[in-house]
Amino acid sequence: MSANLELAKTLFNETWDLIDKKNRTEEETITMLHKAHASCYLWREANSPLHNARGEWQVSRVYSILGEGRLALLHGAYSLALCLDNNIGDFDLAFGYEAIARAYKVLGDEALQEEHKQLGLRACDQIADNGDRDYTLSNFADL
Repeated sequence: MSANLELAKTLFNETWDLIDKKNRTEEETITMLHKAHASCYLWREANSPLHNARGEWQVSRVYSILGEGRLALLHGAYSLALCLDNNIGDFDLAFGYEAIARAYKVLGDEALQEEHKQLGLRACDQIADNGDRDYTLSNFADL
């Protein structure tokens, strides 16, 4: 794996640690946003639709956390489009729908939130690995 791909993976994981962190400071929140964007950019430069979709999903998740629904929707929709356009299924497809549902939750559109939540839950039915399916389903719990 190239140095840029290793850095993308490291930044993705560090972003995830900050997403999970309770009582993030304002500085950590800004760092989380920058790490998510940097990781996503590096995945994009690697020209890997799968990793690009994951990077866009993570940026969307961060924007949802920040209450920025429009930006969460922009990145979530791109993540989902990458999955659909490149026949990427499994948990990545489900998470694409989850990102959009989460963005609509932030935007206060309950109908579109529920529509995309249901599409994501249906996509979960196609996840081959039980552990991956359970983990993905757990991310829909607060929607």
